Amino acid sequence: MVKITIDGKLLEVQPHCTILEAASQNGITIPHFCWHPRLSISGNCRICLVEVEKMPKLVIACATQVTEGMVVRTESPGAVKAREAVMEFLLINHPLDCPICDEAGECKLQDYTYKYSFGIGRFDEDKVHKAKRVPWGPNVLFDAERCILCSRCIRFCDEIVQKPQLHFVQRGDRTTIETFPGEELDNPYSMNVIELCPVGALTSRDFRFKARVWEMSSTDTVCPGCARGCNMLMWVRQNEILRLTPRYNPEVNDYWMCDVGRLTTFKFVNAEDRINAPMVRKEGELVQVSWEEAIAKVASELRRFKKSEIAALGSAYATNEDNYLFQKFVKALLNTKHLDYLRHVEVRDEDNLLIRADKTPNSYGAREVGVKPGEGGLAWEGILKGIDEGKIKALYAIDDKIAADPAIGKVLQKLDFLVVHTSNRNQTTDLAKVVLSSSTYAEKHGTFTNFQGRVQRIRPAVATLEQDRALDGFSVSRLDKFASSNDRWARLKKRDARPTWRIILSVANAMGGKFKYNTAEEVFKEIASTVPSFKGLTHQKIGNQGALLVGKAEAAAA
Repeated sequence: MVKITIDGKLLEVQPHCTILEAASQNGITIPHFCWHPRLSISGNCRICLVEVEKMPKLVIACATQVTEGMVVRTESPGAVKAREAVMEFLLINHPLDCPICDEAGECKLQDYTYKYSFGIGRFDEDKVHKAKRVPWGPNVLFDAERCILCSRCIRFCDEIVQKPQLHFVQRGDRTTIETFPGEELDNPYSMNVIELCPVGALTSRDFRFKARVWEMSSTDTVCPGCARGCNMLMWVRQNEILRLTPRYNPEVNDYWMCDVGRLTTFKFVNAEDRINAPMVRKEGELVQVSWEEAIAKVASELRRFKKSEIAALGSAYATNEDNYLFQKFVKALLNTKHLDYLRHVEVRDEDNLLIRADKTPNSYGAREVGVKPGEGGLAWEGILKGIDEGKIKALYAIDDKIAADPAIGKVLQKLDFLVVHTSNRNQTTDLAKVVLSSSTYAEKHGTFTNFQGRVQRIRPAVATLEQDRALDGFSVSRLDKFASSNDRWARLKKRDARPTWRIILSVANAMGGKFKYNTAEEVFKEIASTVPSFKGLTHQKIGNQGALLVGKAEAAAA
């Protein structure tokens, strides 16, 4: 450790630190554009200039290593004047279009202009005009006039994705960034450059002009796109998800997130094909019914079959709480050993950065909480064969598109009774006798367990009509106020979906069970007390960064 002084504060820091890193670790703010903790140092924005005692000139804090006894002043007259000069230089050709810029409210240039700039522009000549709205690839647009040439996007492609696709061209005030000839920015992580960009030069083609940051709420949650379980923020306006952005977790996804996770894991939540209420098939057609009628129908139908004629499918898309209560219900009340879940593995779609071949968020957790065949019970292939041979006549499945494969759908047609939990219409609902409308991952509390054995929380960001809870401060009674004037809120009023664990609770009790749970947290407490690998875990201990299962945590500590 070395001792240094920054703005009069005596600090002990690692000898390999730079001034900027030492300041950041100790709560001292030094402005910066080009520096990022996961990228190489480029030192080209110069906004981090500071004064160091006994050095003849100002130095850039991002590239100057600390030494014993170093005395740094970040607010000396020389440093302040240099910072103002840098800001004036950066703004000379900037379009100053904050009112129409998607980055407004999240823009470092905007923030630093208010905080560090001189405040008066002396440049009276015509600005240099550059290309605007340049499509770099399928997901990112580039506005060259806003670019401050920090090179973060270039370094990200080179160093993190290891697929060089961007480079500087021209010189002086004509310098800009382009894709390499014949290339486009289409790597699987291309949209990370949007957050990396400290200004509004890079924008999402999907999110562009939909909302400003101050109009949206953000909720800490987990991506369900694969077994990695990337930590992310879910951004919502008027009960509609507008974008997903990565949330820092050094143990899971660091600062990054793949494009597929950003774009494909939320649009179904507010899609037109949502199941808005439980449905029962009558005279060949699915019709909406009350929860009481749907639950009673499921209970009465399941009682008709022998235990050997019933099979059950949990889901790697469902939470630990959902799967735990489901397997408990199956074993205690259906008395069947035919229990499994579908695997969704795409062997060729995996890399060394984040993307996993397992395209579900909770296959590890489903196994751990007991979703697996009992002794002498059938796994999925055996269940499918049993249905085909007429030995299995009833199937209870939760939160999966089991009939997406036409061959499987053809076999499922032989069932006497199929009940499914789902949030959206799909090939499976076309075959079901009862459809129970379940909440999506964006609408409920719960936990997923990723491939590392790390348990992570999801939280509701979107409200449904579940009567006993209010999300984001909106209760059912308050929704009436918005429904008459807003189509999205009107759709919300019709969306009567419940978490899968709560639906199972109702079915189990209708069949004579005595399940008593009021919240997902109560279900998780039982998991922690009965499943050895979850011992000692609580929602509070999991927090925002997750917690490893017993055994996994011990191995990590060793």
